Amino acid sequence: MPKVLAAAAPLSAAARLQLMWLASPALPVGGFSYSEVLEAAVESGRVTNEATAGAWLRDQLHLSLARADLAVVAKALPAWQRHDLGRVTELNDWVAHTRETTELKLQAEQMGRSLMEWVRNRGASVAPNDPRLAQCAGLKPAPTWPVAFALAVAQCLPDTPGSTASHSHIVKDTLLSFAFGWAENMVQAAIKSVPLGQSAGQRILQSLIDEIPAAIDHACALPDSQRQAFAPMLAILSSQHETQYSRLFRS
Repeated sequence: MPKVLAAAAPLSAAARLQLMWLASPALPVGGFSYSEVLEAAVESGRVTNEATAGAWLRDQLHLSLARADLAVVAKALPAWQRHDLGRVTELNDWVAHTRETTELKLQAEQMGRSLMEWVRNRGASVAPNDPRLAQCAGLKPAPTWPVAFALAVAQCLPDTPGSTASHSHIVKDTLLSFAFGWAENMVQAAIKSVPLGQSAGQRILQSLIDEIPAAIDHACALPDSQRQAFAPMLAILSSQHETQYSRLFRS
């Protein structure tokens, strides 16, 4: 007889609140200080108004975030639950090695370190003796943002014994939190750099919300061999942003 897996228990209220907290722009990891190349796209004339800003961010969601960071979080969460440091290290190395510019690499590392500091500060009330905190902090050259985010979520969930994968609905809820946090930060970057009004920003955010579920489905279906971080124009503009004369956002 085939083995029938028990239905996954729904997330607790506390875990759902943690996901909302991690998606908040107020999370002290510095996400608001980066435009992820959007500012350079404005400077070069590629983004000039609400329509072009929305199109730019939707393309970034599908062509960059879904193929890379979302796919990493989807694999890193069950790895942290299994206490599989080898797998976590492999994923962290992939993120660090595929950031195409110094600017993008420093963002991933700075936000990862900042999130780890936040996780340690809340650790006394969530998981005071969790060995994964030291393991994550010890990742070289630094814990990257997607890998640290996955640990922050894993701390709020029961450990998964052996090699059993985390239930898909928990992974998707985690990716919704990650993607929505990214979307809010990017919309705020668009409002400041294009510039746009708040109503335009909300319309762009709605258009991203409409697209996020499909991006998450794509990320969850990606095997390691198809995960990628190849975005030539993003890399070119990021390199230009590093030396842009006038900037609102961090480089």
